[in-house]
Order: sequence, then C-alpha cells, then structure tokens
Amino acid sequence: MHAAMSRTTVKPKHVTTTVVQRPPLYKVILLNDDYTPREFVVMVLKAVFRMAEETASRVMLTAHRKGACVIAVFTRDVAETKAQEATELGKAKGYPLFFTTEPEE
Repeated sequence: MHAAMSRTTVKPKHVTTTVVQRPPLYKVILLNDDYTPREFVVMVLKAVFRMAEETASRVMLTAHRKGACVIAVFTRDVAETKAQEATELGKAKGYPLFFTTEPEE
C-alpha cells in the first residue's frame, strides 16, 4: 500500500528584490585653533589620515586660513573614530586640537 507521491511545483506569487543602499557618509572636519603648533597638526594628519607631508601641510594651512577644513569622507563609524583619535592625540600633548564630523550632503 504505497501511495504514489506527486510533485507539485509552486511558483512564488511575488518576487522580492533586495536593494542594497550605501551607508551614509560623514565628513571629518579640522577646526582651527591658535595654540596647536602647525608641525603637530601636520604630524596628526599624516599619522591618523595617512596624508603625505605636502597634502597635510596644505590641509593645515586651509584650516588655518578659513577656520575649518574637510579632511576626508568616511562611513559614520570610521569618521567618528578617526576624529576622536586625532583629537585625543592633541589632548595628550595639551593642545586644543579638535576634529569633528558631520553628515555629507
């Protein structure tokens, strides 16, 4: 008494597609102060943001002249981590060096 099994193919009624969105990006911004030595700012830019000497000097001077300068754009976690790391390097030496982040538009 073996029942015959029939195979029935059922097609899905709705096809779902997954749309992958890129994570929002954040700018890391260097804020100028009149106390942190320029050489130290350049050293931090080279160490944390892996900039070449010439690029780091140019960025430091832009922040000095304009009051602030966008350093780089990353995902939120990376941007916040790098901004915090760079700010902490300044604090460790007693400088008011400050980096912040804000959403990229």
